[in-house]
Amino acid sequence: MVNGDGHYRKTYRDLAGLYADAAGFEAILAEKADKVAYEVTSYTPGEKTSDLIMGVTRMEPGKVGREFFLTRGHIHARGDRPEIYHTLSGRGVMQLESPGGEVRLVEMGPQQVCYVPPFWIHRSVNIGSEDLVMFFSYPADSGQDYGIIERSGGMRVRVMDDGKGGYVAEENPAWRERSAAEVDAILSGEAMAA
Repeated sequence: MVNGDGHYRKTYRDLAGLYADAAGFEAILAEKADKVAYEVTSYTPGEKTSDLIMGVTRMEPGKVGREFFLTRGHIHARGDRPEIYHTLSGRGVMQLESPGGEVRLVEMGPQQVCYVPPFWIHRSVNIGSEDLVMFFSYPADSGQDYGIIERSGGMRVRVMDDGKGGYVAEENPAWRERSAAEVDAILSGEAMAA
């Protein structure tokens, strides 16, 4: 991204604990531990709500066992902030989960746009055979809470290869429902202070 002022990379090693198939992930680590799984370049014009951070995410194709490569995912620390994703190339799924556990999977292909509503946890999943490249934009004061997924034992479903050239959502047996108090804290903005 021209004039980007932010850049980070996540190696495969950084994604430890995200995948269901631990042995499959160890095999990936043996081959690619310090290689880049996905990277983000961004531009932040200011820090106000009206300033929009914009950037580009590029992620590798592949699978750990049957589970497609994915990003860590997050909810915005200021939960009432939305986000827009626009797919530039590749095939993916935007995996969405409400604090109460409702799941939505939005297919992403070239020139498709996904709106992530306020208060929704989200992560990108590459279901294609080439890099998934997406433009994104969100209010500059949003912040990110990456721990929400870990605290729940992962996201409610895992996006898996269906063996027929597509994908299927399978329940994650490690997922833990958030308490009513946790959901209320997220929706009221109190979780941001925690």
